Amino acid sequence: MKIVVLCGGISTERNVSLTSGAQVYGVLKEKHDAILLDSYLGYEGDDIRDVFAQRKNLVTDEGRAGVEVDFKTVRAKRKDPDVFFGPNVMELCKEADIVFLALHGGDGEDGKIQAAFDLYNIKYTGTDYLSSAIAMNKARTKELFTYHKIPTPESCMYRVGNPIPDVKLPAVVKVCNGGSSIGVYIVNTEDEYKAAMQEAVKYDGEILIEEYIKGRELTMGVMDGKALPGVEIAPKSGTYDYTNKYEAGATVEICPAPITEEQNEKMKKIAEDAYRVLGIKTYVRFDFIMTEDSRFYCLEGNTLPGMTKTSLIPQEAKAVGVEFPELCEWIIKLSLAKYE
Repeated sequence: MKIVVLCGGISTERNVSLTSGAQVYGVLKEKHDAILLDSYLGYEGDDIRDVFAQRKNLVTDEGRAGVEVDFKTVRAKRKDPDVFFGPNVMELCKEADIVFLALHGGDGEDGKIQAAFDLYNIKYTGTDYLSSAIAMNKARTKELFTYHKIPTPESCMYRVGNPIPDVKLPAVVKVCNGGSSIGVYIVNTEDEYKAAMQEAVKYDGEILIEEYIKGRELTMGVMDGKALPGVEIAPKSGTYDYTNKYEAGATVEICPAPITEEQNEKMKKIAEDAYRVLGIKTYVRFDFIMTEDSRFYCLEGNTLPGMTKTSLIPQEAKAVGVEFPELCEWIIKLSLAKYE
């Protein structure tokens, strides 16, 4: 099978995506004519058909998860920096039997690429453009969760140009369209709240302000509508922010999560219900907070979660006996099924 592993892009999660893509490509090239391609920088060569047989790595940047993206340097490598798809990206993707999306964050996880691929009849892994767009926008996700009685923290939304809303503190300030905990701030005072809002609007024009729920942080993947074992995430200090996510040894991740069977069943039901509510196809990962009295709050869904061998979905799959290469094949199989 000819496969493009598409990574990189130009979102704040570019470096995480490059790491995911390299790991997925590393296992898929053992069985398939797989290539690794940066969606933004593309490929300048004229041997488009030959690269699959050679199973080439066409990525020139080395991803370092945990290091912020130097957008100026990346954009300087393009002759037309404002066009998302780099040279030959669409041509290579058209040649593939399927594109394995290892993109994260905006312009990758928000449905735009999925919609473009649909117009060109390019098959890709993961859910469709509409559910991608809804899940990427935390405010739209919240509205659906609330309507369908998926337990989630109360919240309000701010758009640039409007008055900043008065909220009860402590609270959580989040950019609506982001990931990897970039643009997320826990605020306890009015000064912290104002400072967080000033920072958040640098990333997005829509900001979600959410009630702060104290509890344990957990996450649970769902594959084809069925939940995987959950993971408890316990940062050694502070919160599960961008640094603690990607700095080695900064966070303890326990899989399966050390919770009771009753608690696990409760989280599992919420995750599977949320999968259906958002119209997800193939796979997704949901983030949760569990309070001391075993109440679960679903925060958001990640439709293209991290895919390094130590990422959360691979850990959950391993807990049920599915190793990383098998997980990649499983995702491809489920994704191809959505076209049947």
